[in-house]
Amino acid sequence: MKDIESLLAGQARYYRERAAEYDDWWFRRGRYDHGPDANARWFSDAAEVTAALERFQPVGEVLELACGTGLWTRHLAALGQHVTAVDASPEMLELNRERVVNHDAVNGEGVEEPSVTYVQADLFEWEPDRTYDVCFFSFWLSHVPEERFAPFWEKVRRALTREGRVFLLDSSRSDLASAIDHELPDEDDHVMLRRLADGSEFQIVKRFYEPHALERQLAELGWCAELATTNEFFVYGQAKPGIA
Repeated sequence: MKDIESLLAGQARYYRERAAEYDDWWFRRGRYDHGPDANARWFSDAAEVTAALERFQPVGEVLELACGTGLWTRHLAALGQHVTAVDASPEMLELNRERVVNHDAVNGEGVEEPSVTYVQADLFEWEPDRTYDVCFFSFWLSHVPEERFAPFWEKVRRALTREGRVFLLDSSRSDLASAIDHELPDEDDHVMLRRLADGSEFQIVKRFYEPHALERQLAELGWCAELATTNEFFVYGQAKPGIA
C-alpha cells in the first residue's frame, strides 16, 4: 500500500471533486446505470436497508459521520431529535443542506433546518466534544485503512452515551455496485482506482467486509454487533459497546 497519509489525502480530494456527481451512483444514473434488472435489484436492496434503519429507530441525539450529500441525513433528521452531520468536504455539506431543506418542504415532515448541525472536519482528526444516543455512518468504514480501524471505533465509543448505539451501512463486493469503468481490486488489495466523469483518476482505500468476519473483528475490540447483507449490494446492521 502506498504511503497512507498521501493515500488518505487523495481520497479526501476525490470526494470533494466527486460531490456534484455523487448522487449519480446512488440513483444509478450515467456511468452507474447497469441496466433495468440490476438497477431494480439495487433499489430493492436500498429499500431493505431503509426499512432496517427505521426499525432501528435512531431517536434522540444522532451523530452522522461522513454524511455526504444527505441521502441518509434526511431520514435521520426525520427520525431523531437532532443530527450532528460531519464531513470533510464543504461541497458535500452544501449539497446535504440543500437536500435536507428540500426534503422537508416536499414531504412536509416538519423537520426544520436547525435540527441538523453541520461540522466540516477530517474524521481521522476530528474528536467528539459531547456524546450522542446514536452514531450512524454509511459507506465510510470501507474507506478506513486497517491501521486506523481500531482507533476509529474507539473514537465512536467516546462519542456515545452509556446506552449509545451504532447503525452502519456499507458496500458488499459486487461488480455492479460502482461505475461501469471501475474495476474491483483483488480481494487482498485494499486500494481501488476510481475515476470521475471527466476521466480524472484517484486512488482510495476500499475494504469489503463480510458480516460474520466484521462481527468477530468488532468483538475483539469490545463491541457487540449484529450484521447482515442484502441480496447483492449492501452490508448493514447495528453495534453497541460491550462483549456479547
